[in-house]
Amino acid sequence: MLAIFSKSSLPKKAGSHTIRQLSSVNFDIQHKHPQARKQVGLPRARYGGRNAVTMLPGGGIGPELMSYVKEVFLHGGVPVDFETIQIDPKSDNNDDLQYAIMSIRRNGVCIKGNIETRSLDTAIISRNVAIRNELDLFVNVINVQSYNNVPSRHKNVNVIVIRQNTEGEYAMLEHESVEGVVESMKVITEENSTRLARYAFELAKNNGRSKVTAVHKANIMKLSDGLFLETCKKMSENYPDIKFEHMIIDNCCMQLVSNPHQFDVMVMPNLYGSIVSNVICGLVGGAGLISGRNYGDHYAVFEPGTRNTGSSIAGTNTANPVAMLSASADMLEHLGHKVHCDIIRTAISKTLNEDMIHTADLNGTYKSTDVVHNVIKHVKSLAGRI
Repeated sequence: MLAIFSKSSLPKKAGSHTIRQLSSVNFDIQHKHPQARKQVGLPRARYGGRNAVTMLPGGGIGPELMSYVKEVFLHGGVPVDFETIQIDPKSDNNDDLQYAIMSIRRNGVCIKGNIETRSLDTAIISRNVAIRNELDLFVNVINVQSYNNVPSRHKNVNVIVIRQNTEGEYAMLEHESVEGVVESMKVITEENSTRLARYAFELAKNNGRSKVTAVHKANIMKLSDGLFLETCKKMSENYPDIKFEHMIIDNCCMQLVSNPHQFDVMVMPNLYGSIVSNVICGLVGGAGLISGRNYGDHYAVFEPGTRNTGSSIAGTNTANPVAMLSASADMLEHLGHKVHCDIIRTAISKTLNEDMIHTADLNGTYKSTDVVHNVIKHVKSLAGRI
């Protein structure tokens, strides 16, 4: 189930917005020494040649974005059936969460919005983090690639950000030692750092990428980030053809803003990945453009790259649907539906680059539905040529 990029998938330079392709292959080497819980894959749910996919709309703009995905799939004749599960953000139990996790285990694949956790009960864990931990989705990947005709801080950006997904500050190990003093544990393990580093270098090798940059704060967190950095250094020795660099997280953010073109593949612990992903997405147009992928050995979850809920614009018909539509295309490629994936990606590219249908976040005047209807127009046209 674990997916890596094929050599032809992610071009080094983005002079024009190239349709990206991914390859889904087994990658057993990732799980040599995992400390995280091992997962036993269930048979993939597939009926009559159609894939069953878990859909978790989440909160904020999630439900409306999912409705757009369904609409595009309907007009494109995509052989996917969605099992939609709503998780109540105010719930004081984890029943909805456990049902969603079982659905993903049954279907193998999920597309999701950001799920809110409003309960103040400390026994109610973050739904988003719990899904990643329970399914051992140890790696999050976003390919940040600029669009030619989208207003942005920088042009010709093409960077892959690889983020550890299950530990670090997101280990959810907090306690109040004495009244008024809260301790939060940051967990870094050699096993998961090795898995992540190997994934990053394999991805770089398989896509003709020339450099991997490890992002850390080992100058301060000498043991935890020191272990992560040392693991990446050791892994780099196995890939002599790929240049290895490392950079402190605060300097990294400054360098991203001033000169993102110096980066190629970036690998980092969980919290730094959250920060860097948002920074670099902002450089190419914002949160509404870039999709994200979460991979483990048996399961894959697709979502917008910055994991924003967008509650303030929910129901206003102003949310940019491109990130979620791109996530749905990534999902189709993972499932092996290459033709439908390419059609949707091409329709998105034509909508943004040729037709210039931009929502307010891209300094445009079009509504969410305008973007979706234009994508559907191209999907129908492209599908009719097959």
